[in-house]
Amino acid sequence: MRPRRIEEKRTIRTALWGILVFAAAWLAEWLIPLQGTDPRVFLTIYILLGSCCTAASFAIFSQGWLLFSHKLSRYRLYTAALFLCVAVFDLLQTLCLMGVPLLGTGMNESDALWLSLLSKALLTAGVFYIYSLKDFMVHISHKSAVFSVTAVATAMAVAVFIGWRRELPQLVVDGQLSPVVRYAVLLIGLAALGGVASIVYRGRKERAPSLLIIIRALLYVAIGQALMMSADSMYEIGFLLGSLSSGMSYYLLLKGVYRLTIEDPFREQQRMEAKMNFLAFHDDLTGLPNKRRLTEQLGKLMMERNSGKTGVVVFNINRFKNINDSLGHQAGDRLLQLVGDRLKRNTLPKEELFSMGGDEFALIMPSLADVETAIRRIRSLMEMFEEPLTIDDGDYHITLCAGVAVYPEDGDTAAQLVQHADTAVHHAKDYGLDVRHFVPSMQRKAKERLKLENDLRKALERREFYLEYQPLVSLETGEIVGMEALLRWKHPKRGNVSPQEFIPLAEESGQIVQLGEWVLRTACKQNKAWQDAGYKPICVSINLSMRQFLQPHLADSIGQILQEIGLDPKYVELEITESMTFDKETAFEQLRRLKELGVFISIDDFGTGYSSLHYLKNMPIDRLKIDRSFVNEVMSDHNDAAIVSTIASMAHHLQLKVTAEGVENEEQLRFLKEQRCHEGQGYYFSKPVPPADFEKAFLLH
Repeated sequence: MRPRRIEEKRTIRTALWGILVFAAAWLAEWLIPLQGTDPRVFLTIYILLGSCCTAASFAIFSQGWLLFSHKLSRYRLYTAALFLCVAVFDLLQTLCLMGVPLLGTGMNESDALWLSLLSKALLTAGVFYIYSLKDFMVHISHKSAVFSVTAVATAMAVAVFIGWRRELPQLVVDGQLSPVVRYAVLLIGLAALGGVASIVYRGRKERAPSLLIIIRALLYVAIGQALMMSADSMYEIGFLLGSLSSGMSYYLLLKGVYRLTIEDPFREQQRMEAKMNFLAFHDDLTGLPNKRRLTEQLGKLMMERNSGKTGVVVFNINRFKNINDSLGHQAGDRLLQLVGDRLKRNTLPKEELFSMGGDEFALIMPSLADVETAIRRIRSLMEMFEEPLTIDDGDYHITLCAGVAVYPEDGDTAAQLVQHADTAVHHAKDYGLDVRHFVPSMQRKAKERLKLENDLRKALERREFYLEYQPLVSLETGEIVGMEALLRWKHPKRGNVSPQEFIPLAEESGQIVQLGEWVLRTACKQNKAWQDAGYKPICVSINLSMRQFLQPHLADSIGQILQEIGLDPKYVELEITESMTFDKETAFEQLRRLKELGVFISIDDFGTGYSSLHYLKNMPIDRLKIDRSFVNEVMSDHNDAAIVSTIASMAHHLQLKVTAEGVENEEQLRFLKEQRCHEGQGYYFSKPVPPADFEKAFLLH
């Protein structure tokens, strides 16, 4: 709100300044006698002014043509095209004043004045028209067409002017301006004021500060035309001040267009990034850091070698479901806020409180002496709830139970500690205890893991791997628009092995590259076979691993596979994760090479990583896939619902497709439709199925 008020004050000052200057111009005829001044002085000023206006016009054009050219709004594109034409006319006017013969024809002051009037008329009429429209994003392919038409139209206009200029009325006769000039500047001034009125009317409810700069520019044009009307000659102070005022408008237009088309969108992008980062790492209801932040902070503490023992406590509110059902969800939410506030107020300086979602909270206790110390501290916090909580004028007594896990005894990763503490609190809840310390029932199955890794090395040549396909469904039409190829392993003794179990093993051992190539080749062959069978062509999505993505010749390898199979690249979508873009330069270059093949690129599990929107908006990607962890609880967790809504809004802002993973019920589907998600994927539509079942269920019909 503050920048807008500043710009409003400046706009009002501009109008007052114009009135004062207009009055001063009349007085200046007596105070500053310029009749005897050498006309070459005026010409020099006009030439310098014309050069500045030409440079400003080309700068405005360059903003639309060169900077961030892959993301264009209608305001930005049309303004850039307009000022390409204005720049040409201003350049011709300046050359004309300098006495440069154009195409072998001699130009005079009247021609220069015609060019100036045409330039200002085009500027005011163009700005009036463009900013009376509604702004929206346009496709990059629209740029070349608009600038091509503008270039041709400008060239034709210049040719017509040069060819027919002798038929035009002379605007300077015996050193005096003809009445045509006054009529022309009057119309230009009225057009400028019309532009002001149009922008004010369209922004009567909410007006961007950058548009107020455009208004100031138009006011300077109008002031300039009013000053010119007071002059009888180009060599009077009124005409000079009018030209300077009009020239000032170019600077303001340059500033306003920059603010409107580059700075404002960038600031909005930063605001969205900050909002999304907050939502990703904080609970929307209590405002506390969430489970993702807990894992991150815990990981940092565990990396500090001198931090000693670190405890993780998970608190659970006893009988919360009964309270929520009897008092209502609004009262339940208020209860969670009050519990979070009370725990927060009683934490020690080194401790940090987190929301785990639902009715659970977590506490990090650094520098613990032993488990007994942690348990005493937990019980002291529980005593804080002997005082009732007040909700809607009623007092309610609640109790908590807690589970604790201590690093390094109870786990060597942050995720393990949190999981073990959560296991302990549920054990305490089940047995009616107040606090329970995690006790592992058995050692890790290290030998079994090693055996599985050895079996993994032989599985590919034994043909134990196979693919299943899960459909991607258009939420608007309900049609199948794509499919994701998912790797499966049927172990001869263990049966089906979970991908969550063998994929990390393949990553660690390096087998993922060979395995990933097999998936790509097999999925593309299957898609091509279905197309050859006469089924409607659809896109197949294939996940790339980190190791695959970092392969220097990945694009060449994929291109060769597609060429061998004969599958059009537009029917292939490669899925990467946010973590693969940490090295920005490497990621950009790899993505650029992949896009040159003609394949589509999507970011899978979006929202769980650390993508900067500043980089994301410049990435050559086509789709964001919202992680299933957000979609699962979208109807019960306000935080997840807010995150999904923000991601969908951001994707539309960046002109990206957005797909929601993990859709399992009608309520989730309805919510996702409201957020304008393009596609959905999940068990609501179909679980992953073998090729024959996919063909029968989704291709035959």
